[in-house]
Formats: sequence, structure tokens, C-alpha cells
Amino acid sequence: MTAIPKTQKAIVFEKANGPLLTRDVPVPVPEPDEVLVKLLYSGACHSDLHAWKADWPFPFQYPLIGGHEGTGHVAAVGSNVKGFKIGEAVGVKWVNGTCLDCNFCLQGADGNCPGARYSGFTHPGTFQQYCTVKAAHAARIPDGIDLAEVAPILCAGITVYKALKRSDAIAGDTVVITGAGGGLGSLAVQYAKALGLVVIGIDSGDAKRELFEKLGGDVFVDFKTDDIVKKVIANTPNNEGAPAVVHVAVAEKAIETSLDYVRATGTIVLVGLPADAVTHSPVFGQVLRAVTIRGSLVGNRLDTVEALEFVRRGLVRCPIKIVPASELTNVYTLMEEGKIAGRYVLDLTKF
Repeated sequence: MTAIPKTQKAIVFEKANGPLLTRDVPVPVPEPDEVLVKLLYSGACHSDLHAWKADWPFPFQYPLIGGHEGTGHVAAVGSNVKGFKIGEAVGVKWVNGTCLDCNFCLQGADGNCPGARYSGFTHPGTFQQYCTVKAAHAARIPDGIDLAEVAPILCAGITVYKALKRSDAIAGDTVVITGAGGGLGSLAVQYAKALGLVVIGIDSGDAKRELFEKLGGDVFVDFKTDDIVKKVIANTPNNEGAPAVVHVAVAEKAIETSLDYVRATGTIVLVGLPADAVTHSPVFGQVLRAVTIRGSLVGNRLDTVEALEFVRRGLVRCPIKIVPASELTNVYTLMEEGKIAGRYVLDLTKF
């Protein structure tokens, strides 16, 4: 590794919804339990857009360096860190650190730890060339994996993999994935197929359809032209409806519609976070049909290892487009317009 500089390039949000500014900022010095990572790539997640706009009820801390899907190499380690070598490939996730001792941490609910800190939200994130992460939460990247391609796995991939686990779907079951052609959805389709599930994807447009089919999806439902409920039910065994639904689409209407095509005793998992959205479920129908609605935040450290193993084995690949970090504003515009099929990754050597 080359010598660590004193300053670095970073994209800074000075205020909510303000300009995205490229600034020279100090390179952080790792605390005793931290790893300093020299970043090469960062995924651009829809959550980053919400952090910029501050339209989630979350304690954002401005000025803010966003980003939480970073990959690179260990540049330095804290005095108490064991097991990491300089130059080793690592990733930085949304959960940047936790207390490791509370009931949530002991149960593997890392994201719910009261002492958790979050990359790009409450801790400087991955839209910079160097960042720190608690060593316990630094993701080890297996040999042979492309660092650009794996960057979105560290949030999008882990998140949808965890959601599929929480759906209780088993091999042979049908799962409906909303937003199936987007960044999270395209990964959810692959993880679902690798888990042996039949996948019905809901999205719109030829580009999304083509990507869905290329990834092995079984039935595509275009929400702009198809009768969603009718088509989903018609493509489930005995027309019973889908036993599992995973919502990565950021649309309140999509959630409500799923109540009409989920099977009795089925599970609806909420992942996407539409700002100010509310889920309405008629209590009589939910009780009578024994439908479960549950939220799923992000995966824990074990989920991370498992999700990366699918990538190492070649069962999951992230469809990406690499752009200079300076293109972040344009990427956000495409996100808001719903024009991204797959995932954008920022090249952090190009500011």
C-alpha cells in the first residue's frame, strides 16, 4: 500500500437537498477498534438519495459524507484490531459499528442496536477515498470477486437476501418481488432463484422486463399495463396466490395491492421505504387469512458472509454501470425518475 495522505476527496452534503460538493477533507485516523479503508468503489443506493434530501424520519448529521456500499483495501488498523492485514480486500456496509453486547446485537439484529452508527447517515460514509469502520463490521471480500461488482451487495444484496429469509419461503414456493428490475430487485431475483424459488417480478418498461428475464425471473408483471392481481394469482399453484411477497419498490400502492394477491397464511415483507408511506391492512381480512406483514431492515454479520458466498460461487452477479464519482448528481436524477435498471457504482478515483 502507498503512504496514507493527510487529505482526500469527498462528496459532502452541506445541508439537506443542497448541492453535492466535492471537497478536500482530512483522512480519518482509525480508533483502536477500527479499520481504515482505502476505497475504490461505492454503490449509489436509493437510501443515499433520502439521506441527501433528509425526507426520512432519521437523525441525519450535516454536513454529511454519504454512501454505504464501499469496497477497497485495508490501509491501516487500530491498535486493538487483530486478524486484518494491510492490503486485504474489505467492504464497508450501512451498519458501520455496534456495541456488540446488547440484546439486539446478541440476537443478530445489528441494525437495531441502540448504539449503532450508520455509514453515510450518522458516520462519514463511502463517498470519499478513505473511511473508517469498526473492525467487527468490516466485511471480508473473498478472493476473486470484482470490487466494483460486489459493492452494491454490501447493502442491496445483503438486504434482499435477509428479506427473502424473513419471508419464510422455501424451495419451490412462489415469491413476488416488486421493483424487480431495479437495483435491489435485480439482486432479489437472483438470490430467490438461487434459493430455489419461483419468481414473479413486478415493474414496468422493456428495459426492466429484459433485465428480469435475463436474470432468470419466471413471470414479469408490468404494473402499467397488466392487471396485477389477476396476473399474479393466475401464475400461482391452484390460483391460491403467492405465499411470499418482498417489497423493494418505494410505492405505498404496491404494498396495498399485495394484500389482494398474497395467499392465505402468506408473508409480506417490507423493505423499500417510501417517504411518509403508511400500510393499510383490513384487520378482519388479515386475521381471517392469517397474513403476516413484517419489516426487514438489513442483514447482520452472518447474513453478510452468506450473501457474499452466493457471489463467490457465481450464483449472484450485480448488474452495474461504473461512473465517475463526479456523476453522483446525475445518478440521483435517474433514481428519482425511475430510469435505473440494475445499479450504478461510483469510481472513487475520479472526482
